Amino acid sequence: MAERLSGTSMEESPEPQPSRSRRRYKATNMAFEEMVEIVSILRREDNDGKKGPYTRPNMRKDKIMSSAVTALAHKFGTKRDKEQLRKRWSDLKSREPEQLANKEAT
Repeated sequence: MAERLSGTSMEESPEPQPSRSRRRYKATNMAFEEMVEIVSILRREDNDGKKGPYTRPNMRKDKIMSSAVTALAHKFGTKRDKEQLRKRWSDLKSREPEQLANKEAT
């Protein structure tokens, strides 16, 4: 009977569940309006720290990203991860400066 139980338990064992402590949202394409919104939020909040020296810049940036995630969720109903927004912001600044300039003009 022990063999039968061990055989069935291996066949029916559930797949391991991902940790719930840190939710990951599937990266989907960001709409133009969302990009415009994130650019305006990060520029308004001085995410790059150009307006002055800050005592704790990393904590400040993390707080700004949290507020950006919340604002996008409220306005567009899409849930984004802070890491996704951070990467997209970095891409806009480095690889797509002409797009960033166009978003600022609108």
